[in-house]
Amino acid sequence: MGKSFEQYQKQKLISSYFSVALSIGLVLFLLGILGLLVLNTKKMADHFKEQITISVFLKDEAKESEVDQLQKNLLQAEHTKAAIYVSKEEAAEQHSEEIGEDFQDFLGYNPLKNSIDVQLKADFVTPEQIEQIAKNLSEKSYVAEVSYDKPLVGLLTENVKKISLWILIASGIFTFIAFLLINSSIRLSIYSKRFIIKTMQMVGATKMFIRRPFIWTNVKLGMLGALLATTVLAGLLYYLDQNFPELALIEDLKTLGILFGALFLIGMFISLICTFFATQRFLNLRTDDLYY
Repeated sequence: MGKSFEQYQKQKLISSYFSVALSIGLVLFLLGILGLLVLNTKKMADHFKEQITISVFLKDEAKESEVDQLQKNLLQAEHTKAAIYVSKEEAAEQHSEEIGEDFQDFLGYNPLKNSIDVQLKADFVTPEQIEQIAKNLSEKSYVAEVSYDKPLVGLLTENVKKISLWILIASGIFTFIAFLLINSSIRLSIYSKRFIIKTMQMVGATKMFIRRPFIWTNVKLGMLGALLATTVLAGLLYYLDQNFPELALIEDLKTLGILFGALFLIGMFISLICTFFATQRFLNLRTDDLYY
């Protein structure tokens, strides 16, 4: 009889630990999905920003040495991702392909100019910085005109700020919800041991002595939950990368490593904090209040 009861208690304890670890793992998995969304939203925003092109049109009398030097300077600049020279002949050919006919036959000459198409790094694609770059280029004597899609830059910058703000708000709300869910699971687990806590306290055990095993157990459960979350998340990323390689989800292993490490730290930290306050609550209760 005693052996059966002991076996039952052991199974109940394992089931309790498993439910806590599973709850933590599920919450951290969803938090990891949100983290991936944040990381890839920035990646997509950077991708669109780097498609913005500044066209530097050159005067016909510009010397070849001046053009070469300008292109080299642009390539060496910290804000430049690419600087491609496009001759007036290449530009005419591209334009003819776009409109479906050779406009030079109609005009009798090529009105286009030699140019350098500059693509900026994402961090420099803001209305103020592009305006300053364009102004600096316009001051060169052999530059005829500097052109870029100014309304598109402003619209893109504004939309990226809005999306980033809403994702930040969603991240804060979701982190708070994650804290509440993990806290509820741990409090239920500790609630079932409230009489053990009070008994230990009545025989003279200090609060720190009573709290320590609960904290250590739940921190380990937090780590186990984080391990479950990162394993499932890694499997999901591998599946998506195999079926949708164009997303390049596992291209930046360092960032993914930081994300997985953050999930472990969050799981451990929330488990520690929740366990501390849950045990503190029952330690401060009077014996009569344990029955309510």
